[in-house]
Amino acid sequence: MLRDITIGQYYPADSVLHKLDPRTKLMATMIYILSLFVFRNLAGFAAVTAGLLAVILLSKVPVGYMVKGLRAIIVILVITAVFNLFLTPGEPLAAFWVFKITEEGLKNACLMTVRLIYLILGSSVLTLTTTPNQLTDGLEKALKPLNKIGVPVHEVSMMMSIALRFIPILIEETDKIMKAQLARGADFESGNLVKKAKSMVPLLVPLFISAFRRANDLALAMEARCYHGGQGRTKMKPLKYKKADGIAYLAALGYFAAVILLRRFL
Repeated sequence: MLRDITIGQYYPADSVLHKLDPRTKLMATMIYILSLFVFRNLAGFAAVTAGLLAVILLSKVPVGYMVKGLRAIIVILVITAVFNLFLTPGEPLAAFWVFKITEEGLKNACLMTVRLIYLILGSSVLTLTTTPNQLTDGLEKALKPLNKIGVPVHEVSMMMSIALRFIPILIEETDKIMKAQLARGADFESGNLVKKAKSMVPLLVPLFISAFRRANDLALAMEARCYHGGQGRTKMKPLKYKKADGIAYLAALGYFAAVILLRRFL
């Protein structure tokens, strides 16, 4: 399960998306996320699906590698579907005990589940095709105007970069601790919910200790290198827009306009 988490990990490949400016990919991802909450009919669903498939193919990331990332959120998908199915008022289709399934609830359950799946896949494309350093530089550059109103843009971008870097590290650390505890006779599977929760203590305590130790080492390393924020710092590889970025912006805006028009006229 831990190996199935793909968000925050970078997949090296020679693709068009990997070569785009991170600011372009950030803006395109925001447009894509907005489009997920715009469509409500089959035509809009088809447009969003076509856009997502096109981006995945352009990224040259194996579809199976991206889809396996959904295994980590199966519980969230099930809970979302169940809540929408039974708690949405409307025209009843079936009823048993205190539960009632409505037509609107069935539609909302399907719609929200699809939106969550597409949200994870679309967000994964951004992190799989962009290194943490590029993502940090792009976010800092895009939000630079906020410095004028006192927003610490560089510090926020740095925290996001560190968080993304820690995801694969913590996953690997958790896997090592789990294997070590299993070798000592720990059981993480059997028993009821309370027993399973208690069995996680030997896993979580060493993981938290390791995370705090790594965070302390990182802080000492940054202090030893005289890091004092972004003021006066220069970039080794300054970001510059290219022709492909302009085409990508036009494609993203055209896609969003198509989704809006399909919702309005169909």
